Amino acid sequence: IACCLAMLAVGDNSTAIMAALPAMRGDLQLGAAELEWIVNAYLLTAAIFIVVGGDAADQLGPRRSSIAGIALFALASLIIALAPAGFVVVGARALQGLGAAFAVAGTLAAVSEAAPDAKRPEAIGTWTGFLMLGFSIGPLVGGAVTHFAGWRFIFWLNVIAMVPAALMLSRHPGTAGRRAASMDWAGLGILAVFMVTLISGLQALAHVRVNPLAAGVPLAVAAIAFAALLRIETRRAQPLVDFGLFANRNFAIAAGLLSLVMFDIMTLLLYYNLFAQSVEGLGVSAVAAGLSLLPLSVALFAFARAAPVIAARIGMRRMLAGGSLLLVLGCAIVWSSLRIEPKFVVLLPGLFVAGAGIALIYASAPRLGLATLPQMQAGKGSGMLNSCSFLGGTVGVTFGGIVFALAGFSGVLVLLGISALASAMLCLRLPAD
Repeated sequence: IACCLAMLAVGDNSTAIMAALPAMRGDLQLGAAELEWIVNAYLLTAAIFIVVGGDAADQLGPRRSSIAGIALFALASLIIALAPAGFVVVGARALQGLGAAFAVAGTLAAVSEAAPDAKRPEAIGTWTGFLMLGFSIGPLVGGAVTHFAGWRFIFWLNVIAMVPAALMLSRHPGTAGRRAASMDWAGLGILAVFMVTLISGLQALAHVRVNPLAAGVPLAVAAIAFAALLRIETRRAQPLVDFGLFANRNFAIAAGLLSLVMFDIMTLLLYYNLFAQSVEGLGVSAVAAGLSLLPLSVALFAFARAAPVIAARIGMRRMLAGGSLLLVLGCAIVWSSLRIEPKFVVLLPGLFVAGAGIALIYASAPRLGLATLPQMQAGKGSGMLNSCSFLGGTVGVTFGGIVFALAGFSGVLVLLGISALASAMLCLRLPAD
């Protein structure tokens, strides 16, 4: 219950803020760059430090690591709720990302540790279901709360959810973990340089014709940083980024699937919300846009819970490939509906099908990746998987922004369909069940 409550708040926070950004811009007098960094500061910090969070779960024990992350997340939410200026929000969003990094990796390891072997798939499916539920209801919660109570109350809700989650976890015994090893500061620094320059370079691709160096230089630095990271971390006895985990085929495929599915869900939710509320799109309110996502929300939660049963009946490979194809089908239905009549009522079947596909992949990929790892590597493994996931979401938002500006939401749907086809191709690399 504690882990699921924390993940509900983390998932909701990731998307609820999208509906609140226009009100925040007016209240705090934010410029375009500040708005962009309010989103990216959270995603990038989470992607960088979630590997540290996974290592902390191994070293200190999942319970302690989870409580530390939840407390940081609650503190950052409190700072944002009281923030007097935009730069305070950006800084606190980075702190939120740090808290999420420890909370996500720690709670996944805690759930995996606490559940009996026979119940572990169901427990991870429930954990994922609440994270997905938070993602999906975020736009509705953000729109409704912003409209009726003001955007600051979104972050008060985070505090209200996180405090009891931390108190419940503090009463759970758990394991003590190993003693902390020396921190790989060089690996952490190079990882941060790689991710920040990668996203900066991708964002600049939209203006590459006007200023090619704005994209070329950061992407070149990112390539150099990745090469350095690979060279340094493969020579360390206890690396922060354990590339050796990717020698395990199932783990590598799971990491790829998580990157692609987070690419899909973050891009879909953000740009659907922008499309639905724009005059050129559906022209509905933030509350109506959130309500139209309820079929997606129901599918995410229901199919995340049902994924272990479906996998047991038809096999993991078939289920993951089927989920990928469901996502392709859902995007095709929504795209076709927009061509016929741009009203959100006709989009609901496609959103439900897309949500089912996303849930089957996201609920099962972590279990696929962690199943063949030793228990002592569960925290590091979950950290690596979630780092790939957050990075995939950041890349999705970045590429989605370029496509949305050029081809609108229909173009974004094509992008998502291509991503889902790539997921299906990855699934074919899995051994037959």
